[in-house]
Amino acid sequence: MAIRRGLLGTEINRRRGGGSRLPILLVVLFTVLAPLVFFFGRGLHTSASIGQFSEFHSLFSSFLMYQNDFLSGSAKQNVHWREMQAMQYVKSLFSKEATDLGPLSLDSFRKNNMSASWKVFGLETSVDNNATSEPNQTSADASKGTPGGKGDNYSADDHSQSTDTPAKQFRRIMQQLRDKRREKRTAELVQQDDEAIVKLENAAIERSKSVDSAVLGKYSIWRKENENDNSDSTVRLMRDQMIMARVYLSIAKMKNKLDFQQELQARLKESQRALGDAMSDADLHHSAPEKLKAMGQVLSKAREQLYDCKLVTGKLRAMLQTADEQVRSLKKQSTFLSQLAAKTIPNGIHCLSMRLTIEYYLLPPEKRKFPRSENLENPNLHHYALFSDNVLAASVVVNSTIVNAKVMWTAFLSLVISILKDASKHVFHLVTDKLNFGAMNMWFLLNPPGKATIHVENVDEFTWLNSSYCPVLRQLESAAMKEFYFKADHPTTLSSGASNLKYRNPKYLSMLNHLRFYLPQVYPKLDKILFLDDDIVVQKDLTGLWSVDLHGKVNGAVETCGESFHRFDKYLNFTNPHIARNFDPNACGWAYGMNMFDLKEWKKKDITGIYHKWQNRNEDRALWKLGTLPPGLITFYGLTHPLEKSWHVLGLGYNPSIDRSEIDNAAVIHYNGNMKPWLELAMTKYRSYWTKYIKYDHPYLRSCNLSE
Repeated sequence: MAIRRGLLGTEINRRRGGGSRLPILLVVLFTVLAPLVFFFGRGLHTSASIGQFSEFHSLFSSFLMYQNDFLSGSAKQNVHWREMQAMQYVKSLFSKEATDLGPLSLDSFRKNNMSASWKVFGLETSVDNNATSEPNQTSADASKGTPGGKGDNYSADDHSQSTDTPAKQFRRIMQQLRDKRREKRTAELVQQDDEAIVKLENAAIERSKSVDSAVLGKYSIWRKENENDNSDSTVRLMRDQMIMARVYLSIAKMKNKLDFQQELQARLKESQRALGDAMSDADLHHSAPEKLKAMGQVLSKAREQLYDCKLVTGKLRAMLQTADEQVRSLKKQSTFLSQLAAKTIPNGIHCLSMRLTIEYYLLPPEKRKFPRSENLENPNLHHYALFSDNVLAASVVVNSTIVNAKVMWTAFLSLVISILKDASKHVFHLVTDKLNFGAMNMWFLLNPPGKATIHVENVDEFTWLNSSYCPVLRQLESAAMKEFYFKADHPTTLSSGASNLKYRNPKYLSMLNHLRFYLPQVYPKLDKILFLDDDIVVQKDLTGLWSVDLHGKVNGAVETCGESFHRFDKYLNFTNPHIARNFDPNACGWAYGMNMFDLKEWKKKDITGIYHKWQNRNEDRALWKLGTLPPGLITFYGLTHPLEKSWHVLGLGYNPSIDRSEIDNAAVIHYNGNMKPWLELAMTKYRSYWTKYIKYDHPYLRSCNLSE
């Protein structure tokens, strides 16, 4: 029995070794050929190497499939470890360049099952980078249900993919990868564009918040509807519908669609009545939504029947040009009307002047004189020059100056005593015209500013100020100047004659405006004088200006230039050789309205003579347009000392966006521009700074209906 068992074991061992000899020989043969194929492929082009690699991998897969079919039962389990060892050995023979091909690596092909020709049965792929292993489908699952090793999911697509050559499969895979990269890049660019647009819109919205809507209007293309109390989206939609209705109406006339034309006209009239003068949705008539819907239905029908891209485009372009011409015409009319409003005196102020004039000339001569006339020529006092034909404006300048004069506080025995600085040191020199001379005197006789000295003069009584001495008066007598000012080419409409309209303002003709160039002649006994315009308000004590060292300059003023505006080239004609040779176009401008003049230096440097020289050269208005600031810049060129900006803040007559803290900290605020505080077109946000120095309960103001 023992002998038989031994013989039987020997036979089993012999058969087992003989049965596994063929696979071992094939593996050995494969390991010898693999290096030769690899080194041969290294010398070829990359694409050829990939092709050889694909063919080699296909051969290896076929070998494994053959071995899988050949083996069965316990034999397959015995060679499983040999297959794994062979696979690891093959991978070690290839360099990193051949195996690490990104999406074409061995592991990725095994993992993604990209093609049936790349499938390897009976093996488990080890995922790189210490990732968890994912078992492949076993050969038993793959061969279940069919004798050929195909499963129930076998289809014609699988068959066609298995019959493709490796080169076609590679091209298909690369195309898929390119498509995915392209889609990903497109999505990234779209996202970047969306983010950029959102940032721009948010920035524009933030900028629009700083605009004063009370002045410039509430409409903004960047606004968000939920941020506006009065939305006007429906109003704008109705206006757009009406524009398109007019377009289709003209096309209907061209194509002789009479019925459709009548329907469009009817809907257009209904929308116009529903819209009316509404500026926001809250102002619309209650029938507006119905009219909006009806018009939308008609426009939809018109688009189907009448739409012609060329005709619609041409009609819209014509309407745009017409609207542009209308806007230009309206701008001219607006300019004319605003300049006209700036020139006029309100009825209330005119009434006040007339009543005061009557009262003044009813006074006996001995009661028409102001006290303290001995102070008028005392150079040790604080002298102010004010030239105006507006009684109410002049009263605000004087009152605000006296009220805000320096208050000194003295503490003694725990008592705080407020002592108003001696107002008798303030002397106001007022010059007006013949028409307002009586009113100006009567107002300050009735309302004396404390102990300050007041002196009112009539410019028409300055006999030395005549056409033989003053170039402006001589030029006003010329026929060319009369034609420019008073005829203006005989305009017949509001818009015509509006060219350079602001230079036809009567203030440029008035000698009250040019009298500032003759201060030493008007006040020969004074050393310094502070010049004030009548459209300013004093908010702080100005006595400190008399102690400012002007460093030998004649004029102390606040400069107005910024980075690129209010420089000399804004006011002067630098194409003229006289201007170009003598002045710097980038020189900084300065402001009239509050100027400290050193009259001693004025006389030394003959400032009035310099003014006369340049005024004579500008008889044909070739150097500058009319006004007093351009000749002032020329006359005091190199002779102006810049003051701190807090002394004088400008722009309250035209600029709606001045910072409130800047106004509150200013010693003087200036309503330069057309929107004077005594006019109805004044900016409401700034008007209170001016009105608080007026006593509206005064009998004369009440009788003339002057109210805040």
